[in-house]
Amino acid sequence: MGGLKQLECTPRPEGRAVNGVVPDVTTEGWRAALTLRFRRDESRTVLARRSSRGPLQVQRPFYPEGEVCHVYLLHPPGGVVGGDRLESRAELETGAQVLLTTPAAGKFYRSAGARAEQLQHFSVAEGAALEWLPQETIVFDGARARGTTRIELAPGARFLGWEIVCLGRPACGERFTNGLFIQGMEVYRQGRPLLHERSRFDGGGAILDAPWGLNGHPVSGTLICSGGDETDLVCVRDSLGEDGSDEMTGATLFEDVLLVRFVGKEVERARMRFQRIWEVLRPRKLGKPALRPRIWNT
Repeated sequence: MGGLKQLECTPRPEGRAVNGVVPDVTTEGWRAALTLRFRRDESRTVLARRSSRGPLQVQRPFYPEGEVCHVYLLHPPGGVVGGDRLESRAELETGAQVLLTTPAAGKFYRSAGARAEQLQHFSVAEGAALEWLPQETIVFDGARARGTTRIELAPGARFLGWEIVCLGRPACGERFTNGLFIQGMEVYRQGRPLLHERSRFDGGGAILDAPWGLNGHPVSGTLICSGGDETDLVCVRDSLGEDGSDEMTGATLFEDVLLVRFVGKEVERARMRFQRIWEVLRPRKLGKPALRPRIWNT
């Protein structure tokens, strides 16, 4: 993870930008889709079905802890441009246990006008458990994009995951002064909404600097854990501690959904905070020790 600053300042691949503006690849852009279906086998979870269209792929499943299936979602182009639409779906059958992550940060590049979209739709059956632990999403200045994640839970299904967004590239001194980013997060159980939120960030808008918004911080994150209780909430709050920084982290519980928010200046800090919380919650809610995916160490 130490190479993040270099990654954030890396210019866009040659041939896909003109005068700093990313043109639309075609009128409609890429149309990429990935569908995964997981099934509980005798001793472990298997990737029973996969289908893809366009530049969305997965590596072979890994089993560093036996029964849990670890899968890395790949987007070989490395970033999303105006007009692109990427849609990923994962369906977990009864009893399946899956950890999904990504090998690198997602990036929304500057657009000439068209909006990019990235959608994730996860369906978790009874007794199944899904962990969604992606790397951060970097929204370049001038990007026009929307990202939406929808989680559908059956009774007894479990979900533990996070999403981290960085507006602009602070390591390069780049602020999010132009463009638009809309972020949506939806959690349902048996069709009933548990969480349904939509955040709109206009480049240079008041929400970026106002005390009621991001208060000048470019990084924000949300962690969600289903099946939480008051004891879990206390454990999470205890794990946060006080470090004297100006970042803000808060945890709350509504019904049985444990929600943690982060606002700060550095992606590394958001990731560190959320990983610490994951290490607390994973044994409690999933009955597994916090074994970090190998890709996080590269």
